[in-house]
Amino acid sequence: MFALHSYCVRKYSIYPTGITDMIITTRAYPRAGLVGNPSDGYYGKTISFVFSNFHCEVVLYETPELEILPHTRDHSRFKNLQTLVEDVRLFGYYGGVRLLKATIKSFYDYCREQHLDLANRQFTLRYQTNIPTRVGLAGSSAIITACLRALMQFYGVNISRPQQANLILSVEKNELGISAGLQDRVAQVYEGLVYMDFNRSIVERQGYGQYEALDPGLLPPLYIAYHNDLSEGSEVFHNDIRGRFERSDPGVVAAMKLWANLTDQVRVCLLNGERERIGPLLNSNFDMRSKIYNISPGNLLIVDTARAVGASAKFSGSGGAIVGSYADEAMYGRLVKALEAIHVKVIKPAIKFPEKE
Repeated sequence: MFALHSYCVRKYSIYPTGITDMIITTRAYPRAGLVGNPSDGYYGKTISFVFSNFHCEVVLYETPELEILPHTRDHSRFKNLQTLVEDVRLFGYYGGVRLLKATIKSFYDYCREQHLDLANRQFTLRYQTNIPTRVGLAGSSAIITACLRALMQFYGVNISRPQQANLILSVEKNELGISAGLQDRVAQVYEGLVYMDFNRSIVERQGYGQYEALDPGLLPPLYIAYHNDLSEGSEVFHNDIRGRFERSDPGVVAAMKLWANLTDQVRVCLLNGERERIGPLLNSNFDMRSKIYNISPGNLLIVDTARAVGASAKFSGSGGAIVGSYADEAMYGRLVKALEAIHVKVIKPAIKFPEKE
């Protein structure tokens, strides 16, 4: 079983007034789409995992007025034109405050729709994150996830895990107009390694997919590699595919079916202990993606460089980062050397196991 909150710390602080107030700290972590992505937004299937090498943290405490404190990525003061350009290149034109505001609004709307009374309490909220930006590791949804956990804790509201994922997705799609699927949000809510089936009949019947926790110990040795300069925000990346899918473009429809089938094959391999069969399936996931997406030369270089040393490689999300398997430490050493030569960072993901209830 999964715990409702992956990371939630209560602290108590004595303010000058003598009032003791609770400080809530919550965390959410990046996810990597192991296989099946991006079919999650198109009634497909995926397997994803959450890892703790990076995290987003939200701190919330009661105050007389509601206030959202900005992170460094939200500031608007720059040393010169070059630093402004570098800031935009790294973070885009939008910071995290819009994500927090949209989460608070969506949480409020959800509670009203569910006839849940919220106490007349105000709070101050701040966040910080070290998740690499705009490289397909779900950094934005991590901010939303951590914020939602803090709000639930502060107001004593219990929301089921499937509904949490739906609510997080609605923040991005309905409030912010970001094209996205459920995969990231499900993975970050459940944590660990999760198999997700978004079959249309299942989603239409119950309002969400069928989610299954898998043992992360079944995974082969994995790596993640990322390069901030090659990021392509999901808000742009998915739009054309959405239109083609809705027009029943044969190539896109076939790709979604293939990715769902690859996901089932990887699940069987994991359960049967056939880890050596997984790498080629991950490669097939990317090979199909390269047929229907326009992938930048820089992103292709990362994939080709990893494969040249024998590792498998595919996008972890929407571009800028890849995930794959490798055979042994010797191969991992060659992988690091080859990718660092093209200024790409390589890490071994520390899978974030879900906490027991």
